[in-house]
Amino acid sequence: MQQSCIIHQMAGLSFYSLRNCILVVPLLVHFCQSRLIGPNQPIIATAGEDITLPCHLVPGENVAEMTFEWTRTDLDPRFVFLWRAGQDLISVKNPSYIGRSSLFTDELKHGNISLKLSKVKPADEGRYRCYIPEKDEEAFVDVVVASGAVSSPVISLGGIDRDKTGVMLECKSAGWHPKPELLWLDGEGNLLSAGPTETLRGPDDLYTVSSRVTVDKRHSNNITCRVQQRNTNQSRETHIHVPDDFFKLTCSSSAPTNIGLAVSLAVNIVLILIGVFFIWRQNKTNVRTPQCLRKKQETTNRSKRGKTETHQEQETSLMQDNVPPEMSKFEPQPEKSQTSFKENHKSGSVNHSSKRGDIILDKVERCGNYICLRNTSSEDKLMSGWELKLQIHNREPITYTFKENFTLKAGEGLTLHRKGGQNPNPDNVDVMWLDMIEWASGDRVKISLISNTGKEHRLK
Repeated sequence: MQQSCIIHQMAGLSFYSLRNCILVVPLLVHFCQSRLIGPNQPIIATAGEDITLPCHLVPGENVAEMTFEWTRTDLDPRFVFLWRAGQDLISVKNPSYIGRSSLFTDELKHGNISLKLSKVKPADEGRYRCYIPEKDEEAFVDVVVASGAVSSPVISLGGIDRDKTGVMLECKSAGWHPKPELLWLDGEGNLLSAGPTETLRGPDDLYTVSSRVTVDKRHSNNITCRVQQRNTNQSRETHIHVPDDFFKLTCSSSAPTNIGLAVSLAVNIVLILIGVFFIWRQNKTNVRTPQCLRKKQETTNRSKRGKTETHQEQETSLMQDNVPPEMSKFEPQPEKSQTSFKENHKSGSVNHSSKRGDIILDKVERCGNYICLRNTSSEDKLMSGWELKLQIHNREPITYTFKENFTLKAGEGLTLHRKGGQNPNPDNVDVMWLDMIEWASGDRVKISLISNTGKEHRLK
């Protein structure tokens, strides 16, 4: 009975030991297999220097004949380095790493597959993967690249903020990577409330930051601008002392500035009103009653009062003496010539009167757009076959022949204008002279009226 129990216990012990061996063997195999090990902290690099990305097998073994790779998933192609069949496969490598990535080949037999990067630049920043496909082992290395040409912040006077009676300062610093932060501090080290930081990234992947702050007398006159990058532990700062005179300037200049703005506004309003007044005067002058129409009205009134032909000629002469200076060069010939002309061309028929002295040059447009004539007598003038001759300087004259049975009634005006021109006097008889030429205000102009008998009377 006792022997049976002992045998039974020994059998149970053997089974327990066997079971433990079965559990322990896989663990031993697991701990005996090599594993890839990388750094626990990011690699901080300065642009332009050479760095090493650690990665090795533990325990070490010869990997010279194995295939392994370094990659970045954010690149295309993604290979930073590829080792296969004992050589570096450059053909599949990302172009930006050709000639800059390499191994420590003498260390491969110890399982060290660390990667060397030469002349690091900001674009090298990122996460790198070290991988051995045969063992299905991987490790990761984070790289942070700090710029090596960071400039100290520069503080300048941005202006005077009169609304806050303070001084506006601007701070700027360039050459940073990664992107930094900018802080304003007073003399006691307290943060100042500032505007948003403006950040610009250049083609070299370096950042330029700037910011503005308004300080008043409540703060210490000592102000600090600090630019820092926490991941790389880089920091630059600049101090400035704002003199008390700047704060006095903001207080004393507010009132004069407001007065100056008010005076400037008042002057501008006066100038605008003066300009509007002159424009109104100019428009009023342009819409006055045409000279030809006023003369027609005056002549008609004289006719109604029953004045004699002699009085009409005298008043017409007087009226011509009152013509404005710009019209003085269009005055008719002296009274003696008109009287002689009438005496030589008397006619008993009202409709066939040849008293051309009664037809005067009323108005000539300076640029040669139209010519105004007027019958100043109390009789209608039949002008069939009459001609109006126009000559500029010594050029070939042109003539207009009045149509058959054309009659210019007593006191009535006649306007001859060029093609495309307009009659300035709506009450005048309107005639378009197709051959009429234009002239300049300084040209010598001759205008004559020729009767149907060939007698020429100079109007101008």
